[in-house]
Amino acid sequence: MQLVVGRIGRPHGVRGELTVEVRTDSPERRFAPGSSLLTDPESAGPLKVTGARWHSGRLLLTFAGVGDRTEAGRLRNVRLVVEIPDDETPEDPEDFYDHQLVGLGVVDDAGTDLGTVTEVLHLPSQELLAVRTPDGREVLVPFVLEIVPEVDLAAKRVRVTPPPGLFADVPED
Repeated sequence: MQLVVGRIGRPHGVRGELTVEVRTDSPERRFAPGSSLLTDPESAGPLKVTGARWHSGRLLLTFAGVGDRTEAGRLRNVRLVVEIPDDETPEDPEDFYDHQLVGLGVVDDAGTDLGTVTEVLHLPSQELLAVRTPDGREVLVPFVLEIVPEVDLAAKRVRVTPPPGLFADVPED
């Protein structure tokens, strides 16, 4: 199974370094020098990490064959992917891979069906669960403990405690 572990951002400097939006709890393992990463789109890779360092809270990577800002710029927005065993799970039981969440049913504290998780969005400030409601609307649910107190993979459901109005019908203008 393929797992997205990062997204390439802007070039940093003139020697081919790139900023990376990290989407893994193990960046030291996934982005270690010598690591080979698949890419999405496939035509951009595979990429071999030749250097990794943190600068002002951002991960900077260099790749074999990418030696200047122009070459680095061509990789912007490319997703970095690793191949993992189908049964692998994160070390922390409170962490989940996106593919584990997509397709789970969403219920409120009373057990009312609110929909199905269709996607996990990774924004700079937080992750959101995209939930398709039974009537076909999409609701974006902040993936924080206060709103999503329980993820039960065995039962294939996510329990949410939505703030007032999150799942309410929005009147059309």
